[in-house]
Amino acid sequence: MNNMNKRERLKQKIESHLRHTARQLVKFDTLEETLNYLMDSFWMEFTCDFVAILLKSDNLLVPKAWKGETRQVETALYFQVPSESKLLQEALWGPNGSIGEGEEEFHMALEAENLSTWFTVPLKEREKTFGLCIIGFRNFVPLILEAETYFVEFGRDVAVAIGLAKEKERQKRKIKGMEWLRENIFPGSSIEQMVEKIVDRAVKGTMAQSACVYLYDDQHFRFTYQPPSFGLETFREHLIMDENSTIMTLFPYLELAGGTELTVPLVVNLKTIGVLHVSGKENGYFTEEDLDLLEFLSLHVSTLIENARLYQNEIESRSRLQRIMYHQQELMKKAIEEESLGQMTKTVNSLFGCSILLLDRFIRPISHCFLHGEEDMLNPILQAVKEHEMKIAALRSKELWLALPGNEEPTLGIWPVTGVGQSLGYFVVISRPELWDSVNRLTINNAISLFANEFIKQKLVLDAKEQVKESFINQLFSHQIEDLNQIVQYASLTHWNIMDPHRVAVLSMTLPEKQGDHLHLIDREETKSKLWDQIKFKISSEYTNMMTSRKGDEFILISPLTNETKGTEPYWKRVFGSLKKITHSVNPSIQIYIGVGGKTNRIEDYNDSYKQAVQTNNLVRHRFVKTGVALFEELESYTMLHQINDMSSIRLFVKKKLSPLLHFDGNGADLFHTLRVYLERNGNIKETSDALFIHRSTLLYRLDKIRDLLQIDLNDSDQRFNLMLAYKLFDLHRFTLPQIR
Repeated sequence: MNNMNKRERLKQKIESHLRHTARQLVKFDTLEETLNYLMDSFWMEFTCDFVAILLKSDNLLVPKAWKGETRQVETALYFQVPSESKLLQEALWGPNGSIGEGEEEFHMALEAENLSTWFTVPLKEREKTFGLCIIGFRNFVPLILEAETYFVEFGRDVAVAIGLAKEKERQKRKIKGMEWLRENIFPGSSIEQMVEKIVDRAVKGTMAQSACVYLYDDQHFRFTYQPPSFGLETFREHLIMDENSTIMTLFPYLELAGGTELTVPLVVNLKTIGVLHVSGKENGYFTEEDLDLLEFLSLHVSTLIENARLYQNEIESRSRLQRIMYHQQELMKKAIEEESLGQMTKTVNSLFGCSILLLDRFIRPISHCFLHGEEDMLNPILQAVKEHEMKIAALRSKELWLALPGNEEPTLGIWPVTGVGQSLGYFVVISRPELWDSVNRLTINNAISLFANEFIKQKLVLDAKEQVKESFINQLFSHQIEDLNQIVQYASLTHWNIMDPHRVAVLSMTLPEKQGDHLHLIDREETKSKLWDQIKFKISSEYTNMMTSRKGDEFILISPLTNETKGTEPYWKRVFGSLKKITHSVNPSIQIYIGVGGKTNRIEDYNDSYKQAVQTNNLVRHRFVKTGVALFEELESYTMLHQINDMSSIRLFVKKKLSPLLHFDGNGADLFHTLRVYLERNGNIKETSDALFIHRSTLLYRLDKIRDLLQIDLNDSDQRFNLMLAYKLFDLHRFTLPQIR
């Protein structure tokens, strides 16, 4: 009975002590004062050998305060514990109590301290768990298990006190933080000055070894290091945000205490503009208090940092725009002063600070300006351009970025230079796509417009020169030259010795026509003009003393006889082969033909040479398609026929000899072609049937029809000569079947 009364009195004493202690705890303003009072009260009341308070930080229990002789409590009682562990939920005693999951490390640590008896008090208030309190005895002490309820209730009171103390400390930190902000962060400070103060405060407040700020670049989807930083750690310049990554991927301890790093976002109007990052905690791991401090800094400096960044960007943009306006004026000045494209290219080079290349509409380089160290980049650029020629030619408004040979990253930017609805050339830079922001793109559009104007201006000059040249050629090829002095004067101005012997050649081209393809006349003419421009460029670079002009659909080449040192025929075959390569590179289906007239000894001979070239070109298109080129002087009988000038008599003769074939009710064209082949094969039946791919009996049937229609004997030599003459005149004067029907 006395023992029972004694236990009851002890329980009442414990309960009274715990209530008194709980009432005193709420009076303290700091967490340290609260915990020290709690330990002293246990130490004095229970005459224990060891008292420790462990506070929870995420899933870690961290020794916050302890009293009594201890060996390794600071490290041994620093461990992870599941949130559902009994240590955090119930009052426990030991060492004979049951060991829950994840509590083995805790029991081993207390055994290492040689504690014979101990009990724990969870510090928990509703759903908020702060940690636990440990009371230990080195000698065996019988515990009053019935007092467990008192300790659990006391743990709730302690949790409330700890929460109040933390909140008071938080408010004090905010007040100090506001004072620090007022004393250190000033509106109008540069972003570097702000970042320097912030990282310094973050390091001192969290006891970190390093700190830095990353600002988010939403144009390039990456976090960019913003100097200065604090500490010896080297931070990466860029952290890329790809489609598979998040901020947590780049910063694993984002708003998460309990690690060796800690990161908080910098947010303005619900938009993340960057992060504040600390690493290397001096005494273990970053705590909730550290997180509170960084979040406070983030809350109050994010807007200031964003404003500073916007202000800095505004100053930089204004400076860039002023510089751009200056260079724009320089470009306009050079364009007005009729400076060359090379001078304009140098100005644009100084504007952008990168290597510049200008291409014509045929993707050939016409001017360039390279930075120091990039002078040897021309050939790699031209190689890359050649590989993507079709893509470049298809550009209309947007730019194209290419990788140079041997590189994976695109460093070659190409913009089309367009005007009057057509491509005039291409503007090329050696740079990186991410450097071309809206200001740079606005600038480059202005530069391209000036280049387009210069292209158009030069084209107008060239067109005017071509018109003068065509007028001169028309006079030169007139049947009767009206103003000989004017022709001689023009030739002198162009440094052309017109009195030297020349040959006139006529080049023609045929474009492919697909079934159902009704290409507009304008489109066909544009294709011919582009091809003619390329041919003229080739001639000007390879045959410098050859004159070129155009007369309707006929493209005129006038070459001095001095070019024919290795023979007339080899020379013109070489010319034809060179020009054929150009047409084949544009479109393999385009065919060209060259007819070469006789030589000139005086100015009046140019008209004759031109006519000879025209008729030779007609013959090439009809009779010598495979060779593609022919000389008038080598056509023998055609040369004589050329002297016949009475066109009405020629047409009447051809019509009389061949027209009856075309009036046959069957296929007159077959009979017309059959007779031609028969005459060319000297009347050989086998060779003719083989050439026409018809049976011998079919050929004999057709020949009988031809005899009946023409009322002639095909074995008569005179009759065959007349027919052959009719065919030659037909070819020479480029008649069509309807013209002689």
